[in-house]
Amino acid sequence: MKNLNTGQGDYKMDFSKIKLLVYDCDGVLTDNRVIVDECGKESVCFHRGDGLGIQKIRELGIEQLILSTEQNPVVKCRAEKLGIPAIFGAKDKKLQLKSYCTARGISPQNVMFLGNDLNDLSVMQWVGNCGCPKDAEIEVLQISHWVSTKNGGYGVIRELYRMLQQNRGEVCTALKKG
Repeated sequence: MKNLNTGQGDYKMDFSKIKLLVYDCDGVLTDNRVIVDECGKESVCFHRGDGLGIQKIRELGIEQLILSTEQNPVVKCRAEKLGIPAIFGAKDKKLQLKSYCTARGISPQNVMFLGNDLNDLSVMQWVGNCGCPKDAEIEVLQISHWVSTKNGGYGVIRELYRMLQQNRGEVCTALKKG
């Protein structure tokens, strides 16, 4: 078994059981900042390496979903460009993900959620595996099974792809936080 060096205590991750990866947008796919121009138009930055990581994860046969509380249409636009579904404007992420998984016949044990903020905690506790960028809120860091070496918006998904590629089909000992 490989050690993922991500925290304290033992947690076994079986990468072959992950059927669905779910990403929060702000703070995971972006650096959690928003740029507002003089007309009030908002913009965010995405990491192109994450886009390629998402494509490579698709090639591993893992479904992906963006789940965001944001109403900003940039989430929908980015998901469309990446070719993955998105639920945006989600008031209750756990409820939305439960509904999505039920409709697709996916057990929460086969889901990995990547989040970074307090509104991600309940859904992270519901899924079988969870992870976060290294600059996530302390409460998120404490419950994450995998912590990226990258900050949000700077290649978290690309790093996750490399981990999945290297460990697919193996049970690895992750050091669970909390």
